[in-house]
Amino acid sequence: MLTKKQYELLTLLNDRIKETGVPPSFDEMKDALGLKSKSGIHRLISGLEERGFIRRLPHRARALEILKLPENISDDNAPSVSSQKISGNVIRGDFRHERVPEQQTGDSADNVELPMLGRIAAGTPIAAISDPSSYIGIPASMIGGGEHFALEIDGDSMIEAGIFDGDTVIIQRTNRVENGTICVALVDGEEATLKRLRKKNNSIALEPANKDFETRIFGPDQVQVQGRLVGLIRKY
Repeated sequence: MLTKKQYELLTLLNDRIKETGVPPSFDEMKDALGLKSKSGIHRLISGLEERGFIRRLPHRARALEILKLPENISDDNAPSVSSQKISGNVIRGDFRHERVPEQQTGDSADNVELPMLGRIAAGTPIAAISDPSSYIGIPASMIGGGEHFALEIDGDSMIEAGIFDGDTVIIQRTNRVENGTICVALVDGEEATLKRLRKKNNSIALEPANKDFETRIFGPDQVQVQGRLVGLIRKY
C-alpha cells in the first residue's frame, strides 16, 4: 500500500528513467512533489525501498532502480503488482517505536494531551527545551507510565533511525537511559538535541544516525539526559 506522495514519486521516477535513463535529482523531486525540504524525499524513497518498489544502487550518485510498479503504472520492463491502493496516511516500516498518523490524534476518551515543548535539533544542538507552547493529543496506548512530552524534529541527522525533519517525537521524561538509547540530551545546560547516547569510561558520545554528521564527544558533566524516545508521529 502506497501513500499518495509515494505513488507520485514512483510515477515521477518511472517516467524520468524511461525518458532520460536517469532519475531526477533530489531537488527536482522536491520541486515536482511540492515539498519544502529534501528530507521529505529521503523518507519517501526509504518508504518505497522498504516496500520493495525501488532499490538504491551503492556507490553511485542518483542511482535508483525500479523493481516493480502498481498495475495502474505501465512499464514494459517492470512486473506489475496487484491490489495497490493509494492512502494519504500509511505508516509502515522498521521504526521500532509505535507511530500513528497525525490525523488520528484528537479529542477522544482514549487520547491523552501532552505538552509540545517546541522544536529540537536532530542535527547541531539548538536552544534548550522551552515551556509548553501548545498541547498535542495522542492515543493513550502510545505511552506507559511516567511523565511525557512532545517535540518537533528540526534537522535530518537521525534519518537512518527513521526520524525525519518535521516529525513529532514522544519523549518519556527521565534522567537515566541505557547505553545506545535515543534520547533528548541537554549539552552544557543550554543546547538540546536528539541523539543516540553512548557512554565509555568518562566520556559521553552523542551519535547521529546519518553518515553526513559526526559523533560529538563530551565530558560526563556536560550532558544531562532529559528523556528517552518512546514514540513518533508523522504527518504526510
